[in-house]
Amino acid sequence: MSEATPLPGAVPPAPGAIPLLGHVHLILRDPLRFLRSLPGGGLVRVRTGPWEAVVVCDPGLTRQVLLDDRTFDKGGAMYDRGREVFGNGLGTCPHAAHRRQRRLVQPAFHAARLPGYGHVMADQIDAVTGRWRDGGIIDVLAETQKLSARVVVATLFGAALTADEQVTAVLEDFEVIQRGIARRMLLPPGARRLPTPGNRRHDRARTRLRRTVGRLVAGRRADGTDHGDLLSLLLTTDDGPDGPRLTDEEITDQVMTFYFGGMESTAATLAWALHLLTRHPAASARLAAEAGRVLPGGTVARPEDLPALRYTSRVVAETLRLYPPVWVLTRTVTTDTLLGGHLLPAGTTVVYSPYLLHHRADTFPAPECFDPGRWDAEPGHAPAHAGLVPFGGGARLCVGTAFALLEVTLALATLAGRWHFEPLPGLRPARPALVLAPRGLRLRVTARTA
Repeated sequence: MSEATPLPGAVPPAPGAIPLLGHVHLILRDPLRFLRSLPGGGLVRVRTGPWEAVVVCDPGLTRQVLLDDRTFDKGGAMYDRGREVFGNGLGTCPHAAHRRQRRLVQPAFHAARLPGYGHVMADQIDAVTGRWRDGGIIDVLAETQKLSARVVVATLFGAALTADEQVTAVLEDFEVIQRGIARRMLLPPGARRLPTPGNRRHDRARTRLRRTVGRLVAGRRADGTDHGDLLSLLLTTDDGPDGPRLTDEEITDQVMTFYFGGMESTAATLAWALHLLTRHPAASARLAAEAGRVLPGGTVARPEDLPALRYTSRVVAETLRLYPPVWVLTRTVTTDTLLGGHLLPAGTTVVYSPYLLHHRADTFPAPECFDPGRWDAEPGHAPAHAGLVPFGGGARLCVGTAFALLEVTLALATLAGRWHFEPLPGLRPARPALVLAPRGLRLRVTARTA
């Protein structure tokens, strides 16, 4: 090694570490504040007990990590815990398995299918919000989860899982699982195997959920009928150029991944958008005015309305910037490599955080301010910015990105046209689980139209 080549230890430590525990006290106390406190411009080392990782604090270096998924493969504590639940699905599989899976799954999310999904979304948005009462109080996250769950169920399973009690049971299991994954990331292997109440709840929910999905896949395979939903598409996929078609176990993994990603992330984004709008009356009024023009009489937004919902899409983009649902991710270095002038040996855990990047003043001026107008100069419907990475990037960009943006935009426009929202006390500080969501958010809803 030449004298000019930096050593791995040259990656500076993040401030605030204490002996033995490292930074765990800061992460447990307020992980979002800890991320915002990290110095920008490169890499820092973070330690929780014996576990150590390199955090990327620079947009350009993050892009390098995202684009080189062979060197920076999916791995680390987050994905290790995620594979316990989601198996080897598209969101958690390593680089070696990704290309085959992506090519087999991609047709289900082709742009030509989005209008059809959008009409299913509109029907579910209409059904769920149609139950609200004028002057009533809603638990926002519970309602957006119910909405997103019904959308995913309708597009993924068709009529195979429609009863409210079935959807509720699946939702409850996913809530236990996503909290468990976040908690278990910080636990040593021995502690994850202890029969604690939290571990038992997590294991029961995981087993029950995989059993439910497995039964649905096996039943649909035996039925042999194309029901026109995502599950049918996955079951009828032929062998691809990179390998054979998906097995039933792999389809179960994909279904688990799609359900979680499509439900939790979308629900959280819609809930945060409503929270932000109640605190910014001018933005709320502009959004309602657009909805009034595009959706007269409080009609439900449909895919053909999307081009006219430009301000709505800006509100969605700004919400994703401030509160990206998946706020932190890990990768594993597969071969010795240079990143930001530092040599990272194979096996190094690299952490990147959309939340950290989105809150950097050198990437987004006044990063703590809610300002949908910052996206007005963007020409497309969905704003594109190198520093905006709520759905990842490169070959591992979330396959359901367009699906999620369509759902949130249609839902937000419909809600803005039909309801006025008034904040109530009770919102708890954001305590991130696997997904960053506003828990305890209650709003009073007042009908805008008769």
